[in-house]
Amino acid sequence: MRTADGDVEASPEALERLDEEVTILAGQAYRTLAVAVREVPTASGAGENPGESLGEEMEHGLTFVGLVAMIDPPRPEAKAAIAQAQQAGIRVIMITGDHPLTAERIAADLGIDDPKTLTGAQLSEPCDEQFAEAVETTSVFARVDPSHKLRIVKHLQDHGHVVAMTGDVVNDAPALKRADIGVAMGITGTQVAHGAATMILADDNFASIITAVKQGRGIYDNLRKVLRYLLSSNMGEVFTVFGGVVFASVLGLIDAGGAVILPLLATQILWVNLVTDSTPALALGVDPVDDAAMSRPPRRPDERALNRREWARILSTGLVMAVLSPLALDACLPGGLIAGADDAATGRAVAFTVLVILQLVNTLSVRHAHTTMFAGLCTNHWLWLALAAGLLLQLLVVYLPILNTAFSTVPLDGEHWLLVIACAVVFVIVEEPRRAVVRMVGRR
Repeated sequence: MRTADGDVEASPEALERLDEEVTILAGQAYRTLAVAVREVPTASGAGENPGESLGEEMEHGLTFVGLVAMIDPPRPEAKAAIAQAQQAGIRVIMITGDHPLTAERIAADLGIDDPKTLTGAQLSEPCDEQFAEAVETTSVFARVDPSHKLRIVKHLQDHGHVVAMTGDVVNDAPALKRADIGVAMGITGTQVAHGAATMILADDNFASIITAVKQGRGIYDNLRKVLRYLLSSNMGEVFTVFGGVVFASVLGLIDAGGAVILPLLATQILWVNLVTDSTPALALGVDPVDDAAMSRPPRRPDERALNRREWARILSTGLVMAVLSPLALDACLPGGLIAGADDAATGRAVAFTVLVILQLVNTLSVRHAHTTMFAGLCTNHWLWLALAAGLLLQLLVVYLPILNTAFSTVPLDGEHWLLVIACAVVFVIVEEPRRAVVRMVGRR
């Protein structure tokens, strides 16, 4: 060992003190590197490279000259990102070649759950059952080799987990290739890691992965919103026409000649699809990510986009529309359940308008499955533009003479609009308690 008094023989006590120092530094999240030297004989031949004669024997008889301690502190946003991942039901596992104490300290600083550390040597000893238990209960692995990383990934996949693996060096390539999503570091990553990965992280920032998860959940949620909206609205149209024909005698939809008065004409159904299935559906597709997206566990890989609960919701919403629209028509016509004084054209125009308005209101209902439909009303300005456009188009088809002729509509007066608004209010009154019951059952 090189000291202030010159080179001295490294005693067991001195080596023990060095080991203690390394342990202390590792516990403070430092990576340590020992520096040692040895004199190399001068080359004898002219032009001879002294390095060519160096072999493994030159790695013995070294003189220790110092210890270098380095630290690569986690990014400030990493701890918050890991906390958000754990809140979202994503388990974060740290696999590193660092000293176990260094790995354990960094994991604790990052807030990784239960940062108990196992080393690669410890992983090589147990049988498959013990290895499985270790992977399920340990979140930090240190001093591992590529085979350990690959085995950990395979075990997690075999037990139904979807695994994303990050890496940047050559020995990460097998695990990156095996993982469901291999994420290579774009700045520090090697070309081999890039080639084995599914995606490359341009900023080498773990927080970007969590942001991507949040955006992915938002996209999936929006797809489900669009499906709920389109299917429930189309169910409303189908049930309206079907129910109006089947229950025509009960609703008073029989004219003097005994013919059935259709609740909607073909051109009106096309108009409903044009108004409600276009811009509102597109606006739902760009709905901002719900704040609760990262507070629920991941969905099962085999879970359907529309499960039984979703189909029940779609059918119930469609039935509510199918009840209100024919009742509005019945309220305008003589006879039936509610006696009115209007002709068939006016009654059909009212039912037609009720169906359009209910479907526009339905865009607010499908946005939030677990909260009231009035939550986050001002977060999507595109949706309000779409609703305004839909309402404007409906006003045009009701009051513009050329469109009156094309779609067999007539202008509506104030009483008719009060009926339309009343149907919309009833729709909300029916939907909100149903949503509350669903939320209560979900919490249980």
